Amino acid sequence: MSATENYSIRVEPTKESRLSQVDFNNLKFGKILSDHMLVANYEDGAWTDVSIVPYGDINISPSMSAIHYGQAIFEGIKAYKFQDGTISIFRPDKNWERFNTSAARLEMPEVPEEIFLGGLKKLLSTDSNWVPNAPGTSLYIRPFMFGTEAALGVHPSNSYKFIIITSPVGAYYSNPLKLKVETHFTRAAEGGVGFSKNAGNYALSLYPTRLANDEGFDQLMWTDASEHQYIEEAGTANLIFRIGDSIITPHGDTILHGVTRRTIMELAASWGYKTEQRRVSVKELIDGIKAGIVTDAFAAGTAATLTPIATIGYEGELFQLPPVEGRDFSKKVLTYLDDLRYGRIADEFGWNMIVD
Repeated sequence: MSATENYSIRVEPTKESRLSQVDFNNLKFGKILSDHMLVANYEDGAWTDVSIVPYGDINISPSMSAIHYGQAIFEGIKAYKFQDGTISIFRPDKNWERFNTSAARLEMPEVPEEIFLGGLKKLLSTDSNWVPNAPGTSLYIRPFMFGTEAALGVHPSNSYKFIIITSPVGAYYSNPLKLKVETHFTRAAEGGVGFSKNAGNYALSLYPTRLANDEGFDQLMWTDASEHQYIEEAGTANLIFRIGDSIITPHGDTILHGVTRRTIMELAASWGYKTEQRRVSVKELIDGIKAGIVTDAFAAGTAATLTPIATIGYEGELFQLPPVEGRDFSKKVLTYLDDLRYGRIADEFGWNMIVD
């Protein structure tokens, strides 16, 4: 990671808050943006002009490199409000680490901790009233970076912009999921960028996902590029299964190493469950469902949190998972995470970053 430097963060308060216009009882995911955003520029090998400014449009050149050559990465984080008004961000240090891993893979500069985490805390302190406190709500945080050089030609940009915007949100998925196992289209290949959170990974998923939506599915269950025999992720979330006595998640460099996924696997291990991060074949999963040994399956991610999978479609056949009400493991995880992130239990792992 980058060496520690001193960055002053300028704050330009908005002249007119939009907070009074928000219906906090009807929060649609990502539709409402908070009053302020953090912006930093990278030029001549250094980060400059770190500022918190009113949320608004930015000027870009038609020849901006990110538009043409795809140097664009992002993260997803959530902040929560405790009953006493304390604001906590859940494990943002892991998102910062993953952000810089993505940056390195796409030949982009690292963002220093003082800008990413320090700036994030200052942004949330500025917009503290935007963090909702109703059950099931949170402030979704979107840090992102893109190349800004105004020139054509395939090469890394010589300048970048790092921005953090936030949005009060409710649940991303409101019902258990119906997933289709994808055996034609590919999300990521070995040696590629599947492990990074870059814009292109999501762009290429849109058309196959729409086709699945047309068939009545909520999302795809992506498989490996070479054989389409091994499960990877759901595109918007990681996948976790309970097969027999083990809590299992697919693993590999084609899969995004999710913070929520990591959290759940660490929790499972601390509770004495057998945990495995390994390849999971479609055959193993389908045979396990048929045999009744797949007793839990869910998507895990910052936006999705923990969303049960109800049905899996494969080769024209639908396979039903056990009723959600009887899934002891995922219910235990969700209860624990809710209690932890809303400050109802002690933070035994030090995962909550408190905003002073």
